[in-house]
Amino acid sequence: MTSMLESYAAVAGEDVIRHLQQLTRPLRGKTMVHVNSTRVGGGVAEILEKMVPLARELGIDARWEVITGDSEFYQCTKSLHNAIQGNQIGIPETQLNHFREVNEQNANQLRPILEEADFVFIHDPQPAALLQYCKERKGKWIWRCHIDASHPYRRPWRFVEQFVRGYDASIFSLPQFVQPMPHPSYIISPSIDPLSDKNIDLPQEELDSVRGYFGIDPDAPMIVQVSRFDRFKDPVGVIEAYKMAKCYIPNLQMVLAGGSATDDPEGEAVLNEVRFAAGDDPDIKILLLPPDAHRTINALQRLADIVLQKSTKEGFGLTVTEALWKGKPVIGGDTGGIRLQVINFHTGFLVNTPEGASLRIRYLLNQRQKMEEMGIKGKAFVRENFLLTRQLREHLTLMVALQHHANDRIEVSG
Repeated sequence: MTSMLESYAAVAGEDVIRHLQQLTRPLRGKTMVHVNSTRVGGGVAEILEKMVPLARELGIDARWEVITGDSEFYQCTKSLHNAIQGNQIGIPETQLNHFREVNEQNANQLRPILEEADFVFIHDPQPAALLQYCKERKGKWIWRCHIDASHPYRRPWRFVEQFVRGYDASIFSLPQFVQPMPHPSYIISPSIDPLSDKNIDLPQEELDSVRGYFGIDPDAPMIVQVSRFDRFKDPVGVIEAYKMAKCYIPNLQMVLAGGSATDDPEGEAVLNEVRFAAGDDPDIKILLLPPDAHRTINALQRLADIVLQKSTKEGFGLTVTEALWKGKPVIGGDTGGIRLQVINFHTGFLVNTPEGASLRIRYLLNQRQKMEEMGIKGKAFVRENFLLTRQLREHLTLMVALQHHANDRIEVSG
């Protein structure tokens, strides 16, 4: 066993690693390519950063490619993202034509790799049209949808669907997100890497340093939300919840920490809305962090008493998983993948309004024993269900199934 596999065995268990090695045997030497639209920022990039090298350690020729585009392309893909999550957005035909052009340009660059690969995983709508420009592909193509596609706005969805229908399989995070396709759809939840800088244990000195750097009062309670500055994450609703709770807990502090991603053109506008809503309250800290501030985010989550993720739409919500892994109760929006992770009264609370979030903040800060119990349950829940090794195991299972044209049953011999 290599050092990387040994490290994961220490966290997830040796049986988990043996299972991965068993599943990899029929795939050894196969080529696998993941394609998305950004190498930094966002949950997809964080997953691929560790999943690809771990697959290599297991003997698969794994690669990670990133498409490129201009501001008009990313404006279009952001609109498609929002429309698939239900916003009624009209997208100009000129932008949709540009979407095709950028995908064709990227296909011209990546075609030799993609057409030769045994398995190609295309993440989200941005590179979905690449398949159309790889006519000589020899392997299996899988479209991986990370967003809440349960109630898409029909016209933009039809635009994306025309590209996705030609794939060999699709992956969604929840059964409710699945859209009818002429190929099999699979349910695979995302995951966190327990060995990454964002999730490893940190020394107390480092926590104290981050606390001091941002002027956080060690004697006052603190709530934290970490996410992109995106309206679906409802950062303004979090500020409203904080302000209501603060009427009863005057020394309450709040940190809203987020970053930007190269494929998200709306971040700056949303950040301005958040700053306006926060006003001049000295106990609200709005932090725009660089994409590599993983240890800082780790520290802020560990310093928090409660972590919030009050999204109104959420494909999965890896920041929820991160907080549970650190033993923190989570108050999350009652939507999407957050429902998979926040089990009411056990790992946190699901809420639908700022008033509901405020009520749960006040409850938990007055029930320290309950917070501790939730933290223990949350960490155990993540260890069982949402670590990187489980997600890779399910990817490998899917690849074996596609390789052997299995429709509904996979036999794995010892």
